[in-house]
Amino acid sequence: MGWLVTGGAGYIGSHVVRALAQAGITPVVLDDLSTGFRRFVDDSVAFVEGTLLDQPLLEKTLREHEITGVVHLAGFKYAGVSVSRPLHTYLQNVTGTATLLDAMLTENVTNIVFSSSAATFGTPDVDLVTEETPTRPESPYGESKLIGEWLIRDVARAHGLRHTSLRYFNVVGSGSDDLFDASPHNLFPLVFNALAKGDRPRINGVDYPTPDGTCIRDYVHVSDLAHSHVVAARKLEAGEALEPVYNLGSGSGSSVKEIMDAVRRVTGIDFEPVIGDRRPGDPARIVATGELAARDLDWQMRHTLDDMVASAWRARQAAGADYPA
Repeated sequence: MGWLVTGGAGYIGSHVVRALAQAGITPVVLDDLSTGFRRFVDDSVAFVEGTLLDQPLLEKTLREHEITGVVHLAGFKYAGVSVSRPLHTYLQNVTGTATLLDAMLTENVTNIVFSSSAATFGTPDVDLVTEETPTRPESPYGESKLIGEWLIRDVARAHGLRHTSLRYFNVVGSGSDDLFDASPHNLFPLVFNALAKGDRPRINGVDYPTPDGTCIRDYVHVSDLAHSHVVAARKLEAGEALEPVYNLGSGSGSSVKEIMDAVRRVTGIDFEPVIGDRRPGDPARIVATGELAARDLDWQMRHTLDDMVASAWRARQAAGADYPA
């Protein structure tokens, strides 16, 4: 018996897999390796290479490994790129989720923890986002994640599925030096790659209505995130009721300038960022409360900003030439 982690060879997924194993829950990974890395999954963990669109493979995996629950992280995750690739995004994130749910019903798997996103909110018009903040996604990616929540909700109503969806904001850091964020679009990899090339990282806009003029975003450590996935999985399997949606946020956030200052402190590299113009559509502040998740999922901010930067930097240094440029 075990839990299937779709996308378990990715940055977040691999952390969830290790957290499950450390908690005594047997993880099984399914990943098509389009963005994940096989080496992120320990050889002791059952690994199935395949896509969510392959329902017979999903059913076989669920059946043969006696899966009792699924942590569903697989999907196309690049919000900006999704605007130019809407069909691909919906195929992977909506059709893939529907196919997974159909396979779960066929094999009588009744628990699912869904990896949702802050992108479901779009650009909130409040300083602190709660679970009650209206969802107004502004990209096919954000829309696909919201549809995923709806699919799971509706299947739960019809078939008694136990579920919860976790909306995260900016996931950073590393829980192990051999696991790193390889996204070409996220702030930490962008800054680290610029420094590695001898370039100056870039700040887009310093005239926002924030204390230091730069955008404020919600940064959370990937290990804290993984821990709450494990708590959610355990509670669902125990039959405990959870809310349909939780935000995993810090409640305070950090500015881009604060990130740059932390990178300077941690790496020992003295640099002055390049100051660019604002990017169209970038809100001044997006920060979420994590109070509901703290109540139900043992959600805590266990790492400081310097901890987040330091762990990510160690993983980037350990990867060396294997780190995507």
